[in-house]
Amino acid sequence: MSTRSILIVLLALACGGSAVVGINTLRQGPGEPKADTVTVVVAAADIGPFMSLSSSMVTTREYPKGSVPPGAVTRVEDVQDRVCLTSLLKDETILEGKLSPRGAGRGISSVIPKGMRAFTINTPSVASSVAGFILPGNKVDILLTVVSGGGADDPTGGGSTTTLLQNVEILAVDKLLVAPAENQVNAQDLRSVTLLVTPDQAAKLNLGQNKGTLHLSLRNLLDSDPAQVSVATMSDLRFFQGRPWDERLKGLLETTGKLLAKKPEKEKAPVVPAAAEEKRRPLVIQTLHGSQAGAVQLR
Repeated sequence: MSTRSILIVLLALACGGSAVVGINTLRQGPGEPKADTVTVVVAAADIGPFMSLSSSMVTTREYPKGSVPPGAVTRVEDVQDRVCLTSLLKDETILEGKLSPRGAGRGISSVIPKGMRAFTINTPSVASSVAGFILPGNKVDILLTVVSGGGADDPTGGGSTTTLLQNVEILAVDKLLVAPAENQVNAQDLRSVTLLVTPDQAAKLNLGQNKGTLHLSLRNLLDSDPAQVSVATMSDLRFFQGRPWDERLKGLLETTGKLLAKKPEKEKAPVVPAAAEEKRRPLVIQTLHGSQAGAVQLR
């Protein structure tokens, strides 16, 4: 092939390539500017509540600037050694509100809100009344039972139970900070329950634990209204169990007598003395004319 033919072929290839580039450029249109993105920290795997975070448990994702949730953490070092307050799913954005404050440390103390206290009840019987169904995060009422002498001067009749506290959150059941998969704790293995309370409530729990027996009553998580409750006593229980027939009859007669005594007495006619009655009688003189008898009444 001659030099001239080679030059013609090269020129044709160059023109064809330029044409292809031009056509592609026309198809794609003018180039659009790249959208602004923000680096956001997300969970690298499922994370349970009260777990201390490390850099290996998180990763980063690029989010469009306008789609970043408020409070999202943008640096991995900002989550290091902080406790997760709630459970997180894989790829879920980590928010500041779901982490313990910086410098709060590890463990359950890092999740106690300011002004609150964690109080542990070291009595196995506190959870036996709900068969081990109480779990971390549940809400309970706390009942206090006190046994007394039951003498003549004891109005309770030997013991009483009162609702000491209502709507108290459970932080931990024994050493469990997270509810198990089966959503039940073996009541035989249960040795303690840790509650989230105020300092005043902690003092009441301490006194009640030392002077009586504490039990837990499980609440619905959506039921936060205070219940109107009264003290239950042994005297009340004996009354509802029923009394002997003679005592019930005696009580019925006493009640009937009290009701009758309250009725107004009917007005009685005035009592007239005998002397006054004699004065009020007319004076009559009997008369006799031959065989005819008569009577004369004097005024």
